[in-house]
Amino acid sequence: YQWLDTKHLLLPASNSWLDAAFIAFVILFIPSGRSFILFLLSKLWSFIGIFSHQQSKELMHRYLNIGRYAFHKQQATIFGKLRAQYPADTGFILLPMDMEYMQAGKVKVSYHEQMKELATIKENHPNQAYPFVFADPRRLEEESTHFQYAILNGKVELQKCFIKEYLEEYGFNGIKIYPALGYYPFDEELLPLWKYAADKGIPILTHCIRGTIFYRGKKKASWNRHPVIEQALGKNQYEPMLLPDMDPMFYSHQFTHPLNYLCLLEEKLLRKIIATTSAKCQQLFGYSNSDTPLQYNLNHLKICFGHFGGEDEWKRFFERDRDNYSAQLVKQPETGISFLTDANGKEARGKLEIIWKNVDWYTIICSLMMQYPNVYADISYILHDETSVLPLLKQTLQNKKLREKVLYGTDFFVVRNHKSDRQMLADMSFGLSPE
Repeated sequence: YQWLDTKHLLLPASNSWLDAAFIAFVILFIPSGRSFILFLLSKLWSFIGIFSHQQSKELMHRYLNIGRYAFHKQQATIFGKLRAQYPADTGFILLPMDMEYMQAGKVKVSYHEQMKELATIKENHPNQAYPFVFADPRRLEEESTHFQYAILNGKVELQKCFIKEYLEEYGFNGIKIYPALGYYPFDEELLPLWKYAADKGIPILTHCIRGTIFYRGKKKASWNRHPVIEQALGKNQYEPMLLPDMDPMFYSHQFTHPLNYLCLLEEKLLRKIIATTSAKCQQLFGYSNSDTPLQYNLNHLKICFGHFGGEDEWKRFFERDRDNYSAQLVKQPETGISFLTDANGKEARGKLEIIWKNVDWYTIICSLMMQYPNVYADISYILHDETSVLPLLKQTLQNKKLREKVLYGTDFFVVRNHKSDRQMLADMSFGLSPE
């Protein structure tokens, strides 16, 4: 710069065209500049080449298929596209999502608008549409008219509120939850709703797979340890289990883990939760003290684990062939894992920590289904990979207890990036016997 200035060769800065010409001259005719720009161009060409690769084309095509459904503005239109892929007498469970509290920005269509559309679909197709309501504890807390109840003879009696309107007046058929959005399924706001659902036989469908939809905000300090499960310190000392993950994608798994539902189903664990709740909630469950069993519990709660833990957990089950816990499905085909006691039937206080950290979700879910009468799982989304899923699915269905508990589902239209519903139905029909 100084050399050019002293030789009166420095171009005036006010002329952008001269600036561009000067920069081009430096890059093209000075060897180091020329090498640098050629390096950038070569890397850019390689990057562009990625998108011409066959696998990349297939990936883009798959997500374009999702987009084709997502562009429809009315849920009724999408429902029509789904119905056209199945026999005329098929029934469909329609699952909404409430994503306003996941710290990922504003949603374009509110949850209440979404539900009104579902109510119309239910009215127009009463024998085919079985919509659920979505339950997020933060909405239950924020909106006073969303869930209101009174206690009558140890049971929940709904007052005039959103939940009552949709479940009892519009005839919606169940409740959907998605804990990965930032809450435990045993959140205090949800417990009275679960008591109502358990007593009425209303099913709860929960997301149970490691997915890409999760709470995007910062981790709260209260999430650093599990509220119920303990870890051993040695010398018969225990403390709440540490949950060290800091990345949102990974600490969301702590909300999705299937052992969280044992905390609802097992009276002793539920009692520990109820001990920390409000007086009204304690009254509902008949809580006396930490040593006295609850007068009312949730062991009859009807739960379905959506996605059966995920295909990655099914593969993990195969890989853990030396693991004693996973082997329990073979050794104890009627019950699977004993969660709270050792081989001699004695209390094993630190056992849940080991199971949480080491056991595949497939084994945990199968054990829960065999031990609790109203626990189910569905094969939605994971059924697209029939090469990986079908062998273990056929084996699972050989267990008489599990056969009645495994449900068909597809996860339309999210799974459309892999296959159409009609193809997945055909694949399952071909892969399984008529029975």
